[in-house]
Amino acid sequence: MYLAADAAATQGSWFNMILPFVLMFAVFYFLLIRPQQKKQKQRNAMLNSMKKGDKVITIGGLHGTITELVDDTVVLKVNDSTKLTFDKSAINAIVSSAAE
Repeated sequence: MYLAADAAATQGSWFNMILPFVLMFAVFYFLLIRPQQKKQKQRNAMLNSMKKGDKVITIGGLHGTITELVDDTVVLKVNDSTKLTFDKSAINAIVSSAAE
């Protein structure tokens, strides 16, 4: 009789010990991991939708117009005579699209 009561008490305490960890993981997932994954998907979609003629801003704050897109590099025209080459990942935002 006492063995059954001890086993039930041990199982209950084990469950009570694991429950806070499960709840912490759920909170971290919904407040940190999931929003970060959404931002990463939006950023990848933005980088994949870039095309020639788009006006962009780099991570460093440089404004320019895309003149060439090659795999992972972008050539930006900064003024009439200056062209700079950047990694695609250095683009922070598209200011205006070429279609507009």
